[in-house]
Amino acid sequence: MTDHAAGHAAARDAARSYGDAYPDSYREVAMPVAGRPAGVPEERTAARTVQAAGAGAVGRAEAPEPGEEPRAGQEPRPGGDGIGRQREGDAGFVAAEAAGAQVPPPGPPPAPPARSAHPGESIEVAAARQAGGDRLRFIGAATRRIARGIDLDEIVLGLCRATVPTFADAILVYLRDPLPVGDERPTGPVVLRLRRTDRIPEEPDTNGHRMPVLPAQPDLGPAMGGSAAELAEVQPGGPLAEVLRGVRPLFGEAQAARTALPELLGPDTRLPGGHRVILAPLRGRRRVIGAAVFLRRPDRPAFEPDDLLVAAQLATHTALGVDKAVLYGREAYIADALQRTMLPDSLPQPTGVRLASRYLPAAETARVGGDWYDAIPLPGSRVALVVGDVMGHSMTSAAIMGQLRTTAQTLAGLDLPPQEVLHHLDEQAQRLGSDRMATCMYAVYDPVAHRIIIANAGHPPPVMLHRGGRAEVLRVPPGAPIGVGGVDFEAVELDAPAGATLVLYTDGLVESRIRDVWTGIEQLRERLTETARLTGPNPPPLEPLCDEVLDMLGPGDRDDDIALLAARFDGIAPSDVAYWYLDPKAQTAGQARRLARRALARWGLDELTDQVELLVSEVVTNAVRYAERPITLRLLRTDVLRCEVGDDVPQLPRLRQARPSDEGGRGLYLVNRMARRWGATRLSMGKVVWFELSMPSGART
Repeated sequence: MTDHAAGHAAARDAARSYGDAYPDSYREVAMPVAGRPAGVPEERTAARTVQAAGAGAVGRAEAPEPGEEPRAGQEPRPGGDGIGRQREGDAGFVAAEAAGAQVPPPGPPPAPPARSAHPGESIEVAAARQAGGDRLRFIGAATRRIARGIDLDEIVLGLCRATVPTFADAILVYLRDPLPVGDERPTGPVVLRLRRTDRIPEEPDTNGHRMPVLPAQPDLGPAMGGSAAELAEVQPGGPLAEVLRGVRPLFGEAQAARTALPELLGPDTRLPGGHRVILAPLRGRRRVIGAAVFLRRPDRPAFEPDDLLVAAQLATHTALGVDKAVLYGREAYIADALQRTMLPDSLPQPTGVRLASRYLPAAETARVGGDWYDAIPLPGSRVALVVGDVMGHSMTSAAIMGQLRTTAQTLAGLDLPPQEVLHHLDEQAQRLGSDRMATCMYAVYDPVAHRIIIANAGHPPPVMLHRGGRAEVLRVPPGAPIGVGGVDFEAVELDAPAGATLVLYTDGLVESRIRDVWTGIEQLRERLTETARLTGPNPPPLEPLCDEVLDMLGPGDRDDDIALLAARFDGIAPSDVAYWYLDPKAQTAGQARRLARRALARWGLDELTDQVELLVSEVVTNAVRYAERPITLRLLRTDVLRCEVGDDVPQLPRLRQARPSDEGGRGLYLVNRMARRWGATRLSMGKVVWFELSMPSGART
């Protein structure tokens, strides 16, 4: 074969390396080229175009433009009589007909040689240009397929499916184990683990399709070396470490690759000879995170030098995608852990109310949000119920949620009215940033008065399930979201009868892409009514009730995370409450002891008389010493005996160790030693000091 003929053959092989060598897979990966139907190789379309152009030149006065085809039903242009008819000035045709020569029947003449769109360009250059275009189209389609992956497995699978069998007959993808995240500096030896392999089977199935290959299957088939190692430890300063540090892909025949491949794949792996192996390091944003090995069978065309550029592009996009997936996964994990840590581990069980809660994260596509719930015990056996939702889904939303929840707990400890709590939360959100928005519902339940005070900041209204089974959407002023600023919040006081259940929730429960918020609220009300009907006259248990509420969610209702808080109001009966106002005088301590003794005798708790008299005397004495207005004394009988003493002095008492020479300072020490629990809470107009004693065995609760 002459050199010229050899050049033609090489050019044809180069042009067919992606299209003709693997026509089926090329149609699967490559994008359709403008001007030809999807799935039809460009060479066939170009050949038909050239033939049509050559045929149309006969019988036309003007030569067609390159690649132009006659349209169906098109009449010949003026100046041409059509194919097979005499054309003006065609002397040869007239002479042959006059001489009686046999004229061939009308028909298209043989197609002339294809003409290049670039005049003067040789066939070799045109073929090389075609091969370069095929490579560019393949890289574009393959990188788009890799970029479609969200998690790590999807990205690696996208690389395998895009390259096998279009670019290679087999591929091995090794990644570091564990993968470094962000600016982490890995410690210990670098270990590469085989993440996934893919290959063309030795024998295709009966339909001619590619047989499925299981993930992480190291068998490459007998034609390509057999099995490969699943773990490879990169030796510092070794050949594999040098290749990975070099970043650029190498042919398997290169000296550096010949020594690095046995370290990666194992010494017993026999690889095809010639340019049929490419070792491509995978380098992320900061460091090498793995390697990819592309292989072709001995009976397939070998890789060409330009294929190293293709491998480099595939490796770069894959490595950046892996980096993105790892960072995204770590951020989602941190945000989810942050949010769950900021939610209460367990709810308190204050007197007169039972609580249950649920938190349901959003779907994987949305990740974490800023929903939270809380129950905060308040003085006087009251409890604050809080549900909020920070707008957005990110780690920032979870962090803002934590700050607002902490602020709400601090404000609740000051025993501020609900509307004042929302006002201060609004100011806090504005200090955190101009775009920090949240909705919140804040309610305070008093089990003694059987009343509840609710203030709303742009949150969906609560639903009250009454003891008889009727579910009611409470009419609460909606208010503006927290963070708007300059808006007053309004609180309403409603009845909270014993046996009723208050359901607080975030908008993820009632709003989604397939239903609006008011439709969801109505569905929630109906679900609560149906659940209450199942238990008859008795209220449904709280935990199953929460599960029933969440069961109303459909497949498309998980766009947002959900916080749910249910409170069953038991209240405290008036017969279990003793309440007095006492003037701040020297004789008040003795009066308080007598009143407490009578209440304990009425309740049958004479066993606690001595303890209660002593502790009440100490606490009342401290209150009388500094108070200017009447003090309050209240005893509550529930599962414990609770005593509360209130005064108008805001300073909280502090437990300290009294010296032998001190005349006072031992009252709180006695309370701390004898009481089951004790504490002090600052109010807007003073404070309350309280302690609890365990009920004696056999006492009625």
